[in-house]
Amino acid sequence: MDSQPELQVDRQYMQMALALAGRATIETSPNPKVGCVIVRDDQVLGQGWTQPVGRAHAEVQALRDAAAKGHDVRGATAYVTLEPCSHYGRTPPCANALREAGVARVVAAMEDANPQVAGRGLAILREAGIAVACGQFPDLALSARELNIGFFQRMESGRPWVRMKVAGSLDGITALPNGQSQWITSPEARQDGHRWRARADAILTGIGTVLADDPMMTVRGLDTPRQPQKIIVDSRLRISPEAKILQGGALLVCAVPDEKKQVELRLAGIEVICLPNQEGQVDLPALMQELGRRQINELHVEAGAALNGALIEQQCVNELLLYMAPKLLGRGAGLFDLNELTHVDQAQTLRFHEVTQLGADIRILARLA
Repeated sequence: MDSQPELQVDRQYMQMALALAGRATIETSPNPKVGCVIVRDDQVLGQGWTQPVGRAHAEVQALRDAAAKGHDVRGATAYVTLEPCSHYGRTPPCANALREAGVARVVAAMEDANPQVAGRGLAILREAGIAVACGQFPDLALSARELNIGFFQRMESGRPWVRMKVAGSLDGITALPNGQSQWITSPEARQDGHRWRARADAILTGIGTVLADDPMMTVRGLDTPRQPQKIIVDSRLRISPEAKILQGGALLVCAVPDEKKQVELRLAGIEVICLPNQEGQVDLPALMQELGRRQINELHVEAGAALNGALIEQQCVNELLLYMAPKLLGRGAGLFDLNELTHVDQAQTLRFHEVTQLGADIRILARLA
């Protein structure tokens, strides 16, 4: 059993690896963000984090860093925030790279949920005579998971992590009866909303929002290496080919085919898929599975009350990103259009994950039970 001093050392370097993982950019998706530190005799020999998709993973980056500094990593310990991969994907297996480099020990924060890995990377290392420790620190394992919450959601359920952003007054109003909504929340809250857009792989809205506001649904006001993919739920393909949201490409999801309109949209470079349910609306759970198949880890929703309510009631939402302004607006558009309940016990249960003040407003992250 590891002694207490050894555990403290392991915790210290795993925390360092987690900090490195946090430096990985959104361009790593659909791969997870991972950090790696290689240490011998309390000296850091090399460190690295996941590079944009198709390039080196954290372990290979750390090995290259050590080599560039003239360090021999034989006999060293590698601290990595996720089990080294064991399969050939866009890059060779990291477990093989560590084995061939001659490290003596590997400490992983947690196992990889990818069915192609799921313990196989650790098994490769053990079979090579490398000492392996995994999951020693539940709190750090949780941190590693939170950093890659969309990746784990997709690996475990086949769906992306769906975060629904809503903003309104304390009495739950998103717009006045005349449609005016700019601006209920503060500049700080709006800028924060763009940061959440930027981290997502895709942003989803509905045709009601498109027809009412003609939004662009892009990240603005901050540097980003890429814009999230745009997805529009439009059951009857009412969208205009001139809609701003279609600029740069988008995925349209309908329920009622319209061959003429679909041809027109496809000629404009817009992908259209048809996913109807029995009510003639878009099958939202099927859409989530389709987005998972397309390797979307995090889906950001900014829609109206009707689509918001449908997504919640069809169990397609994992988390609410709720901005509340200290205002009372009275009548107007609400946050969610949900079915009427007959008993309070039927209410959808959530738990507060995080509450933060931004300017005059409050940001609440609440996760659905």
